[in-house]
Amino acid sequence: MQAKFNPLQVIINPPGIQFGMPGDTIELYVVVINQGDQSAVIDLYFVFDEVFQNLIGWSSSPRESLALASQQNSDEITFEFQIPANALPGTYDYTLVVDSPLHYPQDTPITFPNQIKVLLKEQTAIRVNDPTFSIKPNTNPNKPLIFNPSQPLQVEVIVDNRSYLVDRFRLSCPDLDNDWFTINYPATGLEGSGLVSDVSALELNPGTQGQILLKFHPPGDTLAGSYSPTIRLYSESSPDLVLLDLVYIQIPTNYRLDIELNTILGQVSRSFGKYELSLANPGNIVRELILSLKSRDEEELYTYKFDPTEVRLLPNKSAAANLTVKPRPWWRRPWFGTGLVVNFQLDIKDEQNLPLPNTLPQGSLVWKPRPLWQFILLLLAILGLLGGIGFIIWRILNPDPLRLENFSANNPRITEEDEVALKWDIHNYQQLQKLVLTAKSSQPIQPITYDFSNGIPETLGKGSANEIPPCQVQEKQELICSNVKTGVKTKGNYTFDLQAFYRNGIQLFSPKNQVVSQTTQVEIAEKEIAEVVGFQADKPLYTKGQNILFSWTIARPLLLAQIQIAGSADDGTSYGQQIAYKFNQGKIADPKLQKLCTQQNQQLRCTNIPLPANKAGNFAFQIKAFSNNGSQKNSLKKTDSKIEILPKPFKIVSFRINGSEQPNLVLKEGESTTLSWKVEGENIQVKLLPYGNDVKPIDSIKLPVNQAFPPQIALQVNDISGKQQPQQRGFAITVIKKVVPTPTPIPSINPIPSTLPRNNSPFKTPFPLR
Repeated sequence: MQAKFNPLQVIINPPGIQFGMPGDTIELYVVVINQGDQSAVIDLYFVFDEVFQNLIGWSSSPRESLALASQQNSDEITFEFQIPANALPGTYDYTLVVDSPLHYPQDTPITFPNQIKVLLKEQTAIRVNDPTFSIKPNTNPNKPLIFNPSQPLQVEVIVDNRSYLVDRFRLSCPDLDNDWFTINYPATGLEGSGLVSDVSALELNPGTQGQILLKFHPPGDTLAGSYSPTIRLYSESSPDLVLLDLVYIQIPTNYRLDIELNTILGQVSRSFGKYELSLANPGNIVRELILSLKSRDEEELYTYKFDPTEVRLLPNKSAAANLTVKPRPWWRRPWFGTGLVVNFQLDIKDEQNLPLPNTLPQGSLVWKPRPLWQFILLLLAILGLLGGIGFIIWRILNPDPLRLENFSANNPRITEEDEVALKWDIHNYQQLQKLVLTAKSSQPIQPITYDFSNGIPETLGKGSANEIPPCQVQEKQELICSNVKTGVKTKGNYTFDLQAFYRNGIQLFSPKNQVVSQTTQVEIAEKEIAEVVGFQADKPLYTKGQNILFSWTIARPLLLAQIQIAGSADDGTSYGQQIAYKFNQGKIADPKLQKLCTQQNQQLRCTNIPLPANKAGNFAFQIKAFSNNGSQKNSLKKTDSKIEILPKPFKIVSFRINGSEQPNLVLKEGESTTLSWKVEGENIQVKLLPYGNDVKPIDSIKLPVNQAFPPQIALQVNDISGKQQPQQRGFAITVIKKVVPTPTPIPSINPIPSTLPRNNSPFKTPFPLR
């Protein structure tokens, strides 16, 4: 099939993908040839997505319009792409469009897809004959490859041997473990003969291309998130070349959670029901679960206990929790039949509010009916009514002893500013006179006394409008207290002691002031804060007027409220006003800082943050991170070494004699000469040689020319701090003596002698220097 003739021919140089490093300028040259039979107006413009727009910084596409006659060539049109210094490595797509809607509407627009590949700064500069490689499909930070756990993620590495030698290429991923990836080199054709058992490199002739297959298969316990491993290509012919690229991979989140409830003892008469809860996390995120039960019946006829009550599961890990269920109250135990069935369902909460399975396991506990001997005892009780009445009277006078049970904290380990809450059970609480709660720690804590002389005190028996009272009466003799606030929030290790005092005279045959006590341990840990992990400048020496480029890494950025950067000189004076950057729940408020910072693996990394060097001297800089969770502790880190800021280099702008800067000058005796100079710089000393006087940086003087005039005059500039080399500029002077004409002698027979003394000494006039 014959190709369709197009009246417009476009020549693009360079063709194909273009390479550049952050901070480079890439140029694209375009020549358009009008091969048609008419003159035409031709438009050239670009089509790019938001990712490419953010990379180059264009708000709109640059356009060029050409007017070409038939069979006319255009001049070479140049388009420049400025890659920002903070650009992330990757491959970015754009399209050049050549359009002539008025004169060639049927043949245009013509599109030319192209790519810009931003290289790593560590990569060697690529020359014309150096090998190159590219990755398909191409990726960048905003266009990652999505990993599917069911199959490996494969990319093609296209290697172009642009040299004049046969070369062998090897591929590696230095950032990853070996179980993350597999590299497959193409077969050489020798495998069948048994000469080669394994292909370990790609061999290419000069000017040819080859393909290497790279498969990513992250381990099953890899956490969800964004990854950007580095790919390096090694050349045997050019081992010093550093050829690098990045592949951006996104591992989606898998929320799967397997839960199974196994019954160990499901029918009880006097003991607890026992169950085992098996939890497995086949997903790729960390799960933090809180275990509880809820009743499936109208009444909740049980109490339960999980051991442990909170479970933390890493990816591909499993755990088990023991569950004990106690049926209650005792009088609800049946006398006949198959027993009382207590139905319950597992209730799990995720601390991070991550999705949970829609259906949770259910369980049942059978409370067996009472045994036959209890009926016999009932009959005997009827027959022994009188004895029973006496026994009841005795029980009234001597009731069941006071019992304090299950004294513990709602959570034995909490963080500071969370209040310690306690719980306990008191059997036969009506015998209680008072409760005294004491706490032992490094700091004394005031004891708390609950007075039961007039019943349950209001602090325990009444809650607020929307809260359940801390203590509730069960079965009229059992007081169950939970979530009793203590007011203790400060970090430390605490030992809480609860003492229960009997009412005086309640037990007829018991000693007075009998005390029952229990203790429990609680730890209040310090709050996590946003922590500065690293802080450094890109170099130790700057010149005044430059920007100091700082980089830092901060762990737990979600806790970050503000960053402050300050500096101080050797004498303790401040470098200047502190620089502060504010954050809102880990999000950067300053739009300029957003472009220079990235968050990955719960760390905030900011690079090349500029700070003007506006003072000369040695300065130590520090960064301080403030947290947003109310913690009074801040994270502080200083640079490893002090940063020296040199003054601006000084310069002799001009040094003239009579307006001339010629190094060799001839002056006539008896004339006057004018010296003028101009020096730019700070903290400098200017001298006029050979006089040695300190003069102003900008000045001029006038000197007479005589025999004492120096043969060399120089202007010398020294740096007072000694950081810069002295500069000197001068002249070589030749003084021409003034010629005095000799008078013609007059003949005289008797010359008259002179009556004035002769002075053969030359007359010298000293002159001052300004």
